[in-house]
Amino acid sequence: MSSLLDQDAVPVLAPRDPSPFAAGLLDKERIIAGPGFNRWLVPPAALAIHLCIGMAYGFSVFWLPLSKALSTAGTGATTCAKEIGFFAELFARDCDWRIATLGWMYTLFFVFLGCSAAIWGGWLERAGPRKAGVVSAVCWCAGMLISALGIHVHQFWLMILGSGVIGGIGLGLGYISPVSTLIKWFPDRRGMATGMAIMGFGGGAMIGSPFAVELMKYWATPTSVGVMQTFVVMGLVYFVFMLGGAFGYRVPPTGWTPAGWTPPAAQAGNAMITQRHVHVKRVWGIPQFWLIWMVLCMNVSAGIGVLGMASPMLQEVFGGTLAGVPKKFAALDKTELAAIAAVAGGFAALLSLFNIGGRFFWASLSDKLGRKLTYVVFFVLGGLLYFSIPESAAAGSKLLFVGAFCIILSMYGGGFATVPAYLADLFGTQMVGAIHGRLLTAWATAGILGPVVVGYMREYQLGQGIPREQVYNQTMYILVGMLAVGLLCNLMVRPLADTWFMSDAELAEEKRLAHEKAVAAEAGMGRANARGDATPAVQVWLAWLAVGIPLAWGLYKTLVSAATFFQ
Repeated sequence: MSSLLDQDAVPVLAPRDPSPFAAGLLDKERIIAGPGFNRWLVPPAALAIHLCIGMAYGFSVFWLPLSKALSTAGTGATTCAKEIGFFAELFARDCDWRIATLGWMYTLFFVFLGCSAAIWGGWLERAGPRKAGVVSAVCWCAGMLISALGIHVHQFWLMILGSGVIGGIGLGLGYISPVSTLIKWFPDRRGMATGMAIMGFGGGAMIGSPFAVELMKYWATPTSVGVMQTFVVMGLVYFVFMLGGAFGYRVPPTGWTPAGWTPPAAQAGNAMITQRHVHVKRVWGIPQFWLIWMVLCMNVSAGIGVLGMASPMLQEVFGGTLAGVPKKFAALDKTELAAIAAVAGGFAALLSLFNIGGRFFWASLSDKLGRKLTYVVFFVLGGLLYFSIPESAAAGSKLLFVGAFCIILSMYGGGFATVPAYLADLFGTQMVGAIHGRLLTAWATAGILGPVVVGYMREYQLGQGIPREQVYNQTMYILVGMLAVGLLCNLMVRPLADTWFMSDAELAEEKRLAHEKAVAAEAGMGRANARGDATPAVQVWLAWLAVGIPLAWGLYKTLVSAATFFQ
């Protein structure tokens, strides 16, 4: 830990223009690191933002209370009838929203995440991570406040506009805001660095879900479900945390490298890692970009499909045996259904732990294995595990069934955390954040494709009269096919031809626009040197404690929930 506190300080440079007013507070040239800055302050800044926006995964805790908001208030309202249609329900004020309608929020999150990251990724590279982080905080938290208003006046279109659209834009900008910066600070540990940040996105629900539950309990009354007040409190708390993260960002001076580090291009066997750079405008025409797009899409489609159905899948496959009752799912009474639902809740918590841990574990391991080989492991091992699930279910082996899903979800999370480093290896680091933003359209696609395949296949199988414990078998084989497609695409990835890279003149111009060179950056470095960024050890500890304490609390809550599975 001592190395974390004192290594990799930025070397002292000759001071230039020390004027503190030459750039705006949020401008990129204002946040160039000065002498003595410790790069280990950047990961907790990224985590502060990702832990907040990661609550998008946990919004399902609001669906059941919101589906009873009017009836709890004593208005005598009932659930909106299916006949009125989705668009009519957006403006309905006299009936409770259906859970299926509320679920569209989850879909919109990831559609707008992918779209906003693709559209504004180039702007982020030039504006810098602090400005992007602040915009993300405003969008995400303002979205929650607008949603609170929507709950108060019972207008679902306000929730769609607030959290779905505006919040979704904040999600996209917040998700990619630290990627390029972390990769530049950690060229020696690209996978580990991005894994730490993206682990935070997976951990956001681990903290936010129990936090939201506690707030709803506190604010609930006989006539209120407490969700509106919860949205307001969480929006304000998240705003403080996200601003703290945004203002904690620093970018390294141009050409900075860790002391004693040898660039990979100087080592043997690293043909997949380039020291040149591709402009984001060119990636749509590069075959390797589309191959990695398919790699991410197939990996996420398979994982997100089972993630959303894991709890009902476990209950329907093993039925009453989860609670020691030798009955199939269809024969259980209400008490027995409640008992196995509690066990399934523990299973879902267990999966979330592997999803989060896998992001850091696999991304860090990719620094040793290489990104391409890491994805080969994802697809080959994942395919074998998906293929084994029908057999373990037929044999009644809960241990093998649960173990397979835990490893699968770790690789699902690992795929998210490893892909930014994969992109940096192939396309260079200059515009990797913007390129990553465009790649996230694969996530938006997978967010629709995966749940549709799993959900509709389940309904089709049930319609054919197939027993509930067998309705997922064909789905698992389809997911194996998806992983096979991803494997083939991954094996086809090759180093880029020289024609795709920016020339020296193009790179110089892009760096000028990105405020890394020329007058703006020179002035910024002058302020950085005049300011000095010598990092006391206590500051590093406090930064990590600020994100570590909420993470530890969320981990404790998740472990308590997961323990019910083993009781």
